[in-house]
Amino acid sequence: MQKNQGEAVRVKGPGQPEKHASEECPVTAVMINEAQLVLAEKRTSLAVLRTGIAVFLLPLSVLSFLVATSELYSFDQVWPLLVPLLTVCTALIFLGAYLVIRAVVRIRNHERILEGLKRKNKELASFLD
Repeated sequence: MQKNQGEAVRVKGPGQPEKHASEECPVTAVMINEAQLVLAEKRTSLAVLRTGIAVFLLPLSVLSFLVATSELYSFDQVWPLLVPLLTVCTALIFLGAYLVIRAVVRIRNHERILEGLKRKNKELASFLD
């Protein structure tokens, strides 16, 4: 190996240096790694969105079950049980809404970052579309 202006080169023939494939364009490699990182973060945000939707729908299904079976009980007899249950359901609704809103905001941010990467590198844009 010979060093030529601070970069490693392999000599292919007499006087014909050949660059390594990984050193050919480090800016593109960095951009690809950055795009992979943003896409991984976007997948995580999509998982949070899915979890938020599930957390949001759980209290709604419990409440629909309570409404469907309301003929079988009297509110006067079961209110000590219903009040904590409705409190937990309300908390779960707020938690689910928070997770969904947070995930949507983060997904929009990731899309904005990816669009910036696409504008910087046209080759990268062909892979991300």
